[in-house]
Amino acid sequence: MMQFAHSSLKNSKGLRFYRLLGSGKGEGFNPFPDWSVYALLQVWDSEAHANEFFSHSDLIQRYRAKTREVWTIYMRSMVAKGLWDKQQPFEKSKELDSENPTIAVITRATIKTSQLLRFWRYVPTSEKPLAKSDGLLFKKGIGEAPIFQMATFSLWSSADALHQFAYKSKEHRVAIEKTQELNWYSEELFSRFQPYRSVGTWNGTAPLPELKKSD
Repeated sequence: MMQFAHSSLKNSKGLRFYRLLGSGKGEGFNPFPDWSVYALLQVWDSEAHANEFFSHSDLIQRYRAKTREVWTIYMRSMVAKGLWDKQQPFEKSKELDSENPTIAVITRATIKTSQLLRFWRYVPTSEKPLAKSDGLLFKKGIGEAPIFQMATFSLWSSADALHQFAYKSKEHRVAIEKTQELNWYSEELFSRFQPYRSVGTWNGTAPLPELKKSD
């Protein structure tokens, strides 16, 4: 389903960018794969194009037939720094809602071969504060290739909650310093989004039930 989805996705009307992603065991970065969870990241020209795809695509119907659970989250881009495969797929939306505090974050990096051991040794330490972070609603490690190309997707109750973790966690600050000092990555991207619609469930629960357009 990962290998043979490309032809269908490339021909999807209104689809600007996509990535088929596996996931790591547990919730954060993990070099060992979680064979039960997969992600499909897409950037659309419009929500109408996305709805058409989710309603009528043969590919999605095949996915649904092979899964016990599907969760789809619609988001608007707030800010993005860096590149993904030498391109910047996320343009800032003009439809952000000032009354919606929820923030989604995608961080993605390609790790240099020479830095793999150092990087993975520090991951458990850098992720310790996440377990006790107030305002963290969800997190999952995703990626295109195990070990080398990793990403995280996380949901936060507010920008302040994210800021508290990013800049007041000692372990995370050290991780940032090590990134700059050791130059771990050959490419990296940090992006924030505003979730505005949540469809489906995760582990039997509807995430983000407060969103007005949740189904």
